[in-house]
Amino acid sequence: MDDVIQVQDQYYILATASKATERTAVLKHDDTFAVFDYSGDIGAFGLGEQGLYHEGTRYLSRFRLRLNGHRPLLLSARVKEDNELFGADLTNPDIPLDPDHVLARDLVHLFRARFLWEGTWHERIRLWNYSRGHVSVSLTFDIEADFADIFEVRGTERERRGTRLEPVIAGTDMRLGYRGLDGEERWTVIEWSEPPTATASSGVRFAYDLAPHSPISLSVAIRCERQQRPVTPRAFELAESAARSAHERARGEYAIVETSSERFNQWLRRSAADLRMLVSTTPHGSYPYAGVPWFSTPFGRDGIITALQTLWVNPRIARGVLQYLAATQADRVDPTQDAEPGKILHETRSSEMARLGEVPFRQYYGSVDATPLFVMLAGAYYERTADRAFLQKLWPHVERALAWIDEYGDLDGDGFVEYARRSSSGLIQQGWKDSQDSIFHADGSLAEAPIALCEVQAYVYDARLQGARMADALGEHARGDVLRRQAEHLREAFEDQFWCEAESTYAIALDRHKQPCRVRSSNAGQCLFGGIASPDRARRVAQMLVGVEMFSGWGVRTISSVESRYNPMSYHNGSVWPHDNGLIAAGLSRYRFDDLIGLPFAGLFDASVSMDGHRLPELFCGFHRREGEGPTLYPVACSPQAWASGVVFQLIQACLRLSIDATDRRLCVDRAILPPIFTCLRLLNLELPFGQADLLFERHPLDVGVTVLRKHGDFDVRVVK
Repeated sequence: MDDVIQVQDQYYILATASKATERTAVLKHDDTFAVFDYSGDIGAFGLGEQGLYHEGTRYLSRFRLRLNGHRPLLLSARVKEDNELFGADLTNPDIPLDPDHVLARDLVHLFRARFLWEGTWHERIRLWNYSRGHVSVSLTFDIEADFADIFEVRGTERERRGTRLEPVIAGTDMRLGYRGLDGEERWTVIEWSEPPTATASSGVRFAYDLAPHSPISLSVAIRCERQQRPVTPRAFELAESAARSAHERARGEYAIVETSSERFNQWLRRSAADLRMLVSTTPHGSYPYAGVPWFSTPFGRDGIITALQTLWVNPRIARGVLQYLAATQADRVDPTQDAEPGKILHETRSSEMARLGEVPFRQYYGSVDATPLFVMLAGAYYERTADRAFLQKLWPHVERALAWIDEYGDLDGDGFVEYARRSSSGLIQQGWKDSQDSIFHADGSLAEAPIALCEVQAYVYDARLQGARMADALGEHARGDVLRRQAEHLREAFEDQFWCEAESTYAIALDRHKQPCRVRSSNAGQCLFGGIASPDRARRVAQMLVGVEMFSGWGVRTISSVESRYNPMSYHNGSVWPHDNGLIAAGLSRYRFDDLIGLPFAGLFDASVSMDGHRLPELFCGFHRREGEGPTLYPVACSPQAWASGVVFQLIQACLRLSIDATDRRLCVDRAILPPIFTCLRLLNLELPFGQADLLFERHPLDVGVTVLRKHGDFDVRVVK
């Protein structure tokens, strides 16, 4: 199947066109997102992923505008920097009116403004006639709603589908419906601001006589409704006002980072705006959905790493992630969901195929690393906020996660946490590299489960240390001592069994026979992030990561270019993932390898400059950097993706090394560095448990100077140089 990219075992994402040949815009609000071309149309071209989606179902698969039967000419288009509004300026092409007359191009200006709010696509279209006489124009909209499940859009074929319902057209309204095999009716409700001139099940037409310089406006609201979840109609102006207010509140939750480099600032602003867009409201709190279009839903691993990346600039994200994952923590053994008591969620879906069990992801737990990462985040959040009341509520869930590590995570009692799927339709590989062929031996043979990944042991090591600190904070010192001893035993065993002397790195994994997979991989770099590596071996790993076989010039590859399964165009076997590089940079900072942090930092910054809108995608290809060219795009990468958006903040924290001592009411800066990209950085409105601070970092010949610009509250600022 040459047109299929294998991503998660048998779950595919079709790639029938190249991202390099198209430009798409993305809007999202909570469980609704839209992907469309820069003219504002859906279904005119592309990979087939365009549409209006709600809760994992495509409610609009075609929405194409024609002016007098012709596609308008695109003048310019943009999504506002804060992702609040899409706007496109278009004009008419040369249009024959009759055998003797032509409507010359560029006489009619057409402007489309669009945003999403509370399950509704709101759009306003304005027409303006710049000619000196009246012009007769028609606007035709081709409309289709296929109600495809997101997994169908990704390429999964279904033996049976539900039933399309008879369209209902009356006055200004059109209703397109579908009754799924899950018994649920879903409706695309289209409401125009005026009755169409002509209507059909496949579209509508509006006819206008445009006077010179007299604008005409047309509005449309497209609501995504489920039988049990109707959407309240709201006028364009009221919805726009509510959306703007929500955007302003969300902006206020982040510390402001500004540097001397405007290009870097553009990356920062884009990343912050994408994070605000991806954070969604759930019954258990706010949660950063993983990415658009394929993963616009809660993922445990992605949410936790995004929260860790942004903890220092916005701890509210971490709080929401912890609340959500605690509420959805597994409480029983369910092999069909790869669930066990205490295990943290991998992903959840509410679309038709998930509800029917055609895919196992309605509430799926096939992730070996989300559980220790959950404990790591809980400890980091407490250290950041000193929120003891929240820790006390969370502690039972932390203990259940630690118990899962001991009782279910260690499948054979050897002290390492392994995975082997129990669900026949679940993921074969259950680490972050979850492609079927991602864990292998040097000769290319696939590792047999149970598999113990190197970075998972690092997560478990740090989770136990974080658990010990939380236990101490709650007065459970004996429990803390047990966790510290467990961490040290794991560290010693890890060094003994995972280290590969000839390769100067840690094995990517141990297979079922406890044989190391001697593959040079970025996973070993994440061992530095978890802190399990000994200092001397950590240095050797770091040098390996920045060598020419691992570092593409844009970032660290997932595996070395000399490995048997290396392919720079693969999902996990040679590509570059921004979040992976962020974790590696954090690991380099943890071990004080200041001479190396600048490489992934500069590589990803340069990549962001080459990307449309400075938006880093989920991943890009691992080809070596070529002079005068940007990174090679991966055809079906999510963009925006939460942990790709959060990476810039993790890179900055890796350099600034900010920490908070809530007990002694102290903000610490420990031997900060600044990358060559900029000479100074301002950090404004940094929220602390005991106040607020504004700081200025400036590079000097021998060190980085730190100036306190503003301090609100009674606390000390300690700067170590």
